[in-house]
Amino acid sequence: MIAINQILDKTKGDRWIWLIIILLSLISILTVYSATGTYAYKVNKTVEKVLLTKHLIFVIMGIGMIYIAHLLDYKYYAGISKVLMIITIPLLFYTAVFGANINDASRWVKIPVIGLTFQTSDLAKLALITFLARMLTKKQENIKDVKEAFVPIMGSVCVVFALIAWANLSTAIMLFGVSILLLIIGRISIKQISIVCAGGAVLLLFIVFLGPRAGTYKSRVNSFLHPEKQNSDKTYQADQSKIALATGGVFGKGPGNSTQRNFLPHPYSDFIFAIIVEEYGLLGAMTVIVLYLVLLYRCVRIVTQSPKAFGALLAAGLSFSLTIQAFANMAVAVGLGPVTGVPLPLVSMGGTSMIFTSIAFGIILSVSRDVEEKNSNKKVVVGEIPAID
Repeated sequence: MIAINQILDKTKGDRWIWLIIILLSLISILTVYSATGTYAYKVNKTVEKVLLTKHLIFVIMGIGMIYIAHLLDYKYYAGISKVLMIITIPLLFYTAVFGANINDASRWVKIPVIGLTFQTSDLAKLALITFLARMLTKKQENIKDVKEAFVPIMGSVCVVFALIAWANLSTAIMLFGVSILLLIIGRISIKQISIVCAGGAVLLLFIVFLGPRAGTYKSRVNSFLHPEKQNSDKTYQADQSKIALATGGVFGKGPGNSTQRNFLPHPYSDFIFAIIVEEYGLLGAMTVIVLYLVLLYRCVRIVTQSPKAFGALLAAGLSFSLTIQAFANMAVAVGLGPVTGVPLPLVSMGGTSMIFTSIAFGIILSVSRDVEEKNSNKKVVVGEIPAID
């Protein structure tokens, strides 16, 4: 009891974000427990064993990573970002060439000895956002200079985007969008940003039509735009998700009563929101949506109150990344976008996704802790870029 009180005393940062973390973790445990029945059967284990030996461990590890990451002064992440980028780019290249092929995509690297797979794009998201926050802060004095600021900043964005997009286009597009938002906040000129967007569009078309997964991308887009012209195999995932939504009603079927978990591919990860709607209904769906919206609101408050540019950009980039990913996952589940492999942050089952999402939450809370400790009485004008580190 004394140890728990000591931990709680050292827990700092926005209390609303801590509450959101706990609530999303509980929703995750309940929904994954319900959605892993078919998966447990395939691996010849009980649902309880799958939950306890896989997902629950990662949830606990994730909360532990949040706690550790929030205790570290966020300024140290500026130095860490350089190391992460040095590791990330070769690792992404290795993944594109030699990565383990799972579900027709080379997104994973198999860790020797233990045999677990590691999705390198999760590391790349964290590395690029922290690196961009550092570079934009460092280059503020000559931010309009093409050679000094624009080229080195955009070089990192384009390289990471290209390497991720080769096998994971949806993640690459979202990361590119977050990068553009950071560039706008970081006062990069609109003209330069327009050039970047044009270049990104050309690269996107190249990957969509000539990349190794060109057929998959075109098939998914066609299935989304013209479902009536496709055979049932191509629209199977979207159709099963819609059935789950339609049968959920207002209050849902109740915890553990999903039927579509037996038909939906990956109901515990990519389509976990459909299971939430089926079991908890419209009320459950609205609860999850509100939690992510409140998260975004609380993060925006942290951004506007942070006295340092690096902290503001760091919190902004990570919060945009988490919320955009969340709404992309939910959009796919309700049929507002083509099928992708994007997990629901802090809810979907997945080891590397859970760990790196948790680190992102921890860094946001670290910025929040700094705001609470050093700037509680200092007012910052909303929308204004805070002072440079």
